[in-house]
Amino acid sequence: MSADPVPLEETLVTERELWQDGPPHAVFERMRGECPVHWTSEITEYPEEDGFWSVTTADDVHAVSRDWETYSSATGFTALTNAILPLELGQAMFIGMDPPKHDRLKALFQRGFTPKRIAEHEPAIREIARGVLDRLDGRDACDLVTDVAQPVVARVIGSFMGTAPEDDEIWARLMNTTLGAGDPDLNPEGVQTVMERDVPEIFARCAALIAERRERPTEDLMSVLVHADIDGEKLEEHEIVMGFFLLVAAGNDSTKATFCSGMRALLEAPDQRQLLLDDPSLIPSAVEESLRMFPAFAHFRRTATRDVELNGAQIREGDKVVMWYVSSNRDATRYEDPDRFDVRRNPEHQAFGAGGRHFCLGTALARLELQILLEETLARYPAMELAGQPEFAESPFINQLKTLPVRLGAETAV
Repeated sequence: MSADPVPLEETLVTERELWQDGPPHAVFERMRGECPVHWTSEITEYPEEDGFWSVTTADDVHAVSRDWETYSSATGFTALTNAILPLELGQAMFIGMDPPKHDRLKALFQRGFTPKRIAEHEPAIREIARGVLDRLDGRDACDLVTDVAQPVVARVIGSFMGTAPEDDEIWARLMNTTLGAGDPDLNPEGVQTVMERDVPEIFARCAALIAERRERPTEDLMSVLVHADIDGEKLEEHEIVMGFFLLVAAGNDSTKATFCSGMRALLEAPDQRQLLLDDPSLIPSAVEESLRMFPAFAHFRRTATRDVELNGAQIREGDKVVMWYVSSNRDATRYEDPDRFDVRRNPEHQAFGAGGRHFCLGTALARLELQILLEETLARYPAMELAGQPEFAESPFINQLKTLPVRLGAETAV
C-alpha cells in the first residue's frame, strides 16, 4: 500500500525528491484542483531564501503574465534563489527588466527574430540537422540528447550570435552547467562553481567577442548588442554579456529539451509516431503538442509589487510568485485528457509564456528547429527504439532529459 500523499499545506514544491523523474505532475494536478495558488514555506537547499507562491492554472498564469505592474520581473525573473546567479546579473538582461526599458531593449533583438528572417534560415538549419545526423552513419545506437539535439541547437544559436563552430561545445557546457547548476551530472562540482568558474569564463570569452565586433561590425546578434543605442547610450559591457548569455542559454536549452521529450513520447507511443510517418503534414501539430506537454522551462518567476489577491490567495508586496508552465499546460479545464500525447491535438499552450511583455522572443525559431529536427530524425530513422531508461535533469527550472539512449534501427535512404 502506498503512503498517503503529503498534505498540500505541507508540500514544498521544489524539494529535490519530487523532481527525480521530471516534474511532479500528480502534485500539480492536486494543487490545480484543491489549492491553485499554493504557498511553499521554504526551499530547504537554500535556507536563507523566503518561500514562494505557486500559480498552477492556465487562467491564473495568464493573468500574472499580463500584469507586469503588479508582478514585476525586475527583482527576480526566473530563479527562486539568487545563490547561483546574482540578482544584478539577471537585471542586466531584458527578461529581468520591466517596461519601459524592457521594451526598448527587447526591440533590438526582435529585428533578428522576425518570422521572415527565421524562415530565411530554414535551409541552413536543415543542413545543420542533416550534418549532425550524418555523423551517426554506421552506428547502431546513440544518445539523442548529446549526439543529436545538443550539437544541432548549439550550432543554430551560434550561427545567429556569431560564435565559431569550434566553440559550440564550450558554450553548450557553460550553458548546461549554469542553468542545470543543481544537477550532479551536468554540474558535478556544485552550484558555487557557477560564479567561481563559469560566469568569469563567460565574461572573458564574451570580452573577446565584444572587442572583435567593435573593431569589425558584422550582421550577427552579438554585433547588434555591441553597437546598440538605447536612448542615446550604448549598453554597458555586463549588459552585452548578459544579453548574449540570455539568447545562447535559451537557444541551447529550449529546443533541445522539447525535441528530446517529444521524441521520447513518440517512441513510447508507436501509434502516434506512425501517424507522423504516414502523414508528415501532422508534424507542426506534433510540435505544438510537444511544447504543451514538455515546455523547456518548468517555471518563470515574478515578484509582487503590492498586496494583491489571486484566486483566493492573499499575496503580499515582495512575495515571489512562480508561474508553473508544466502545470498550466496540463490544466484539464483547457485540455481533454491532458496527460495523453496526441499529435493531432494542435493545442494552444503556454510553453513560450502566457502573453504579455515577456512572451518568448524566439518562438518562430524554436518552432522551425523543432519541425526540422522531427522531420529529419523520423525520416532517417523511422524504426528508432528506446535503448534504456531516459534520465531527467534534477531541476525545478530546466525541464529536460539529460540522457535519451536509443537504438537507431534501419536507416532510410536520404
